[in-house]
Amino acid sequence: MERINVPPAGPSDLPLSLLEVGCSGRFELITHPVPGQPLPPQSTLPHGLPPTSLNLETEVEKQFLRDPAWLPIHDTDFAFQKFPKVSHRECNVDSLLSCTPSPLHSGLSVVRDPTSGMLLDFTEVLLENTCLSAKNSLSLQRQPGPPSESLRGSNTNYPFLPGGMEVLTLDQIKKKSELEEEIDFEKDLFRLAPGLKSGMDFTDKEAKIAKPEVNLMSLLSTFNDITDLQPETEEKDDGRRSDEVPVMPRTNSLEDLGIKEAAPSFISPEKVKDEKSKTKENPEAQKKWAIPVNISSPCDDFYKRIPNPAFKWPFELDVFQKHAVLRLEAHDSVFVAAHTSAGKTVVAEYAIALSQKHMTRTIYTSPIKALSNQKFRDFKNTFGDVGLLTGDVQISPESSCLIMTTEILRSMLYNGSEVIRDLEWVIFDEVHYINDAERGVVWEEVLIMLPDHVSIILLSATVPNAMEFSEWIGRIKKRHIYVISTVKRPVPLEHHLYTGNSTKTQKEMFLLLDAAGNFLTKGYYAAVEAKKERTSKHAQSFGTKNTSQNTSASQDRSVWLTLLHYLSQRQQTPVVAFTFSRTRCDDNARSLDSMDMTTSIEKAEIHSFFQKSLSRLRGGDRQLPQILLMRNLLKRGIAVHHSGILPILKEVIEMLFSRGLVKVLFATETFAMGVNMPARTVVFDSIRKHDGTGFRNLLPGEYIQMAGRAGRRGLDATGTVIILCKTGVHEMADLHVMMLGKPTILQSQFRLTYTMILNLLRVEALHVTDMMRRSFSENHRDTQAQEKRISQLKETLSSLPPLDTDGQLGDLMSYYHTVTELQTTTDALQRAILESVNGLKALSVGRVVLVNNKHHLNALGVILQVSNDSVNRTFTALIICDKGNEEGAGKSHTALPHLYNTALFIPEGPCSHTVQKLKLLDISAITVKTLKVIPDRIIDNYNKRQQPRFKHDPPGQAISTATQELLRLAEANPGGIATLDPVNDLQLKSVDVVEDSMRRRMLLESLRDFRCIHSPTFAEQFARVKERMSVQEELDRLLFLVSDQSLSLLPEYHQRIKVLQSLQYIDSGGAVQLKGRVACQISSHELLLTELLFENVLSPLAPEESAALLSCLVFAQNTQVEPHITSTLQESIDKVLSVAKRIGELQRDCGISQTAEEFVGQFKFGLTEVVYCWARGMPFAEIAFLTDVQEGTVVRCIQRLDEVLKEVRQAARIVGDSVLGSKMEKASLAIRRDIVFTASLYTH
Repeated sequence: MERINVPPAGPSDLPLSLLEVGCSGRFELITHPVPGQPLPPQSTLPHGLPPTSLNLETEVEKQFLRDPAWLPIHDTDFAFQKFPKVSHRECNVDSLLSCTPSPLHSGLSVVRDPTSGMLLDFTEVLLENTCLSAKNSLSLQRQPGPPSESLRGSNTNYPFLPGGMEVLTLDQIKKKSELEEEIDFEKDLFRLAPGLKSGMDFTDKEAKIAKPEVNLMSLLSTFNDITDLQPETEEKDDGRRSDEVPVMPRTNSLEDLGIKEAAPSFISPEKVKDEKSKTKENPEAQKKWAIPVNISSPCDDFYKRIPNPAFKWPFELDVFQKHAVLRLEAHDSVFVAAHTSAGKTVVAEYAIALSQKHMTRTIYTSPIKALSNQKFRDFKNTFGDVGLLTGDVQISPESSCLIMTTEILRSMLYNGSEVIRDLEWVIFDEVHYINDAERGVVWEEVLIMLPDHVSIILLSATVPNAMEFSEWIGRIKKRHIYVISTVKRPVPLEHHLYTGNSTKTQKEMFLLLDAAGNFLTKGYYAAVEAKKERTSKHAQSFGTKNTSQNTSASQDRSVWLTLLHYLSQRQQTPVVAFTFSRTRCDDNARSLDSMDMTTSIEKAEIHSFFQKSLSRLRGGDRQLPQILLMRNLLKRGIAVHHSGILPILKEVIEMLFSRGLVKVLFATETFAMGVNMPARTVVFDSIRKHDGTGFRNLLPGEYIQMAGRAGRRGLDATGTVIILCKTGVHEMADLHVMMLGKPTILQSQFRLTYTMILNLLRVEALHVTDMMRRSFSENHRDTQAQEKRISQLKETLSSLPPLDTDGQLGDLMSYYHTVTELQTTTDALQRAILESVNGLKALSVGRVVLVNNKHHLNALGVILQVSNDSVNRTFTALIICDKGNEEGAGKSHTALPHLYNTALFIPEGPCSHTVQKLKLLDISAITVKTLKVIPDRIIDNYNKRQQPRFKHDPPGQAISTATQELLRLAEANPGGIATLDPVNDLQLKSVDVVEDSMRRRMLLESLRDFRCIHSPTFAEQFARVKERMSVQEELDRLLFLVSDQSLSLLPEYHQRIKVLQSLQYIDSGGAVQLKGRVACQISSHELLLTELLFENVLSPLAPEESAALLSCLVFAQNTQVEPHITSTLQESIDKVLSVAKRIGELQRDCGISQTAEEFVGQFKFGLTEVVYCWARGMPFAEIAFLTDVQEGTVVRCIQRLDEVLKEVRQAARIVGDSVLGSKMEKASLAIRRDIVFTASLYTH
């Protein structure tokens, strides 16, 4: 329809006009228009009528000409000349400055009449902590972040303040650092800002009389300085944020501030706790953070103390469970160490119930994803309100109980997740996993980073050092940990040896350790006999058999068939057979083709469950060889469980096993880790396993963990453990250690990772050294005791009398240092001589030596006997001494040790002698003299005269002669006797010895030049110096131990910082740069991945190629099959290796011990082809033929690869590379399909 242009109204046109009334479409005709107003339709709406058709020209101009994004890229000059003509853009400089309005620091509060509740007035109240946010504060008072970040947090957030980290006290804040100065706000203010001509005028003007009413603006202006100063109150010396301490508004009177209320917030909670505990217990016990709970006494008043518990069980609780529940009710942290199946889960369940009652949250962490899934199912059935967070699954994250792996909790803590605010309990299951070399550090990081309001529940197998571990946690968290450990098993175990291998010998099972824990050697010898009898018959007919450790498959088969027949006859099934090799598991299960252990009803049940579980798989995936094989085995009641089995199959097997339908399960050690699947009997195929470096016997802890699967609570009276003796019977000592030895102690596996360093560096208030100081590896540092001792020593120092170092005593201090150096040099020389072969040769019977110890000073002695003990060698020697000082009971020599005198000891009165055992250190020099002595006579005579009745007999001839000779030597050389020179006489030519002996000679000569020795008060003053210096030295030593310099990981920390600086992840001041921010996102191999991102290695690749390339970060096995890959992939692999080599060499240059080859060697490319084909849509059945890696491992790697792709996507988003981000998303979608990402049976 064409637009009709109506000409403007002329004088001859009728003066009519329309007015639209409201929105209903009614019009009114106006016949008397206002003169001077145009006639088009008018309206009563606020903005006139809607436009009938848009003006297309202005639209086009706005979209294409005025928008700079449409300008041509190449011919810019020409375009820019045109651009200003077309677009008339107003300059709006202010729009460039966006400044968020500062938060109000006061609010209004209502004053009510206390009786009637009527409103009387409004008063203004000051708000504290208004400027705190997740980006600048560790405080729980800060504002919550956006909802999208509430679960996982963000890597720009600060974490919450870890519990036990010291908040700054008022005194520390008052202390000024060197950079701060006191400013007098009256006189010292600068008037003129740099670069300006005119300044401020601070002179007092005549103040206007203020109006009586309060004006809000005037109030605000008086507080401006507070909000301005807030960021600057940062402590320079401590680097902690001031926002931990509420800012005190300035005011004239203290009452206005309500200091009374504010004061307690400065007293840290631990002080309050300490004061409570001081009143309760004596100060000695107060030092202990770990408190053992006595579970031998029954807990009778349990129901009185908890009349309505948060959770009720259908059974009566054990004593240790009751004690734990009582502790939880008091909101204490507990460490529960008990055997598997003792019922530790009760403690976790009660905590979850409590948190639901209190409307708070609980986090349950477990080391293994499979365990998380199982716990999710169990707790979901019990409590309902349960969520799950693992690397690839997120189910109802808003629940009150969240189950997750420890790594996810760590990242939530570092990223300041809002979940932490509501958290009441964190439950760590299987804490003994902290011994894991690879992942143990995560537990320590989480324990250190948890805030103060979170209580900790640790569940562990029995460990010998539970107290020490709890003491550590208590000390870093400054709270008591109650340790509840029980060694009682609900179902006791009986351990047997089995030597049968045929129908005839199938009953050869010998009890070795009974239920009471007695080791029966009788059973052991019976087993040896049974084995021997058979071997000898065999040897008679076929000659001796080679005694190799390994047995052939047919021998294995006959042993297993025999044993399983025997066990099923005795109704000892279900059986778990622990076998320490995956191939062995598979072979053993396959070899039992003739065994059928299930009834037809059970077969039907197994069949329907199997079909139902696998119905979620695609048709092709249901026909995988592993699945068909397992279905065949399962129908006969046999199954296999190890890491090479597909995850969904593993879950089917676990569920069938717990329902008692799997009669024999061949499993590797992982099955014993936390998976709560008790059996009737446990069989050990062998007691040796390969631990990655070599074969070794099982450790007691491992054996107990696995054997503990035997015995189902409430079903079996005892559990049976059987050790197969296939070749011969194992050594008795080995068995004894394994069954009755101490389990492995918890040891720190703390190590520095780049992610940890970067995460802590981006928060000024947390230092990596704080983390290192609090780690379990530094647990031996008893800082509190040392701090106490330091303050004592400082007091001692200040109370010591002042030194007189004037005039003649001017060089007293340097004299002291020379003497002490001489002492240490001599000691070092002495040690070198006495440890050398020639030195020990010289110290033979008859050698005259110089003795210096508590009782003798420069006394001559002669050696009579040398002990054979090479570690603590002692020398029996005859030494001359004063009459009456034979026992050394007289005054110990107070001759001046400082006067470095070489004068020999000569008795004042008659000469006596003593025979003593000397340590190496008592002999201060070996002289050049030897005497002819008869050692036995001297020693016998001396010992005889030690008896009371021969006490006054005269010494024998031999002793008298030797004593006289020694005295003659001493009198002949009163100034000192010639000693053997270590370099020339003893031929010790090592650099240290030569240097030390020259140094000693020099020091001895320099002693003569000191003036202070001639001063009359020298002895007294020297004693003072010595006392003062010994205190000072101990003080220095303690100060070093308390300081960060003594941390064992400090050198490595500096090396890693150097690496990060040279790669520009942080600047020279330690501030995290963009590369560092990216690396924070990545949980493993962070350096390599970040470098690949910044070097654009992933950009030219297609999504499936980049997924294949990144598989090297998650795959860690060696493969025999060489992958066939595209040329672009091969180039990228070479790039990855060169980047890795560069990082490895840089690390080496910065001093880190790992070689470049080791660093490069950890990236394995064996699965590149598999992942490439999988991402391109090849079915799983075909993929299995591309590699020799087992199906379960492939699935696990692809699942972990998906997590890596997510991390890279996040990182690409930070860098601003949206193309790479979307490429990673595509790659992620390409691999998330079919059997690899079928949801767990436990979560549906």
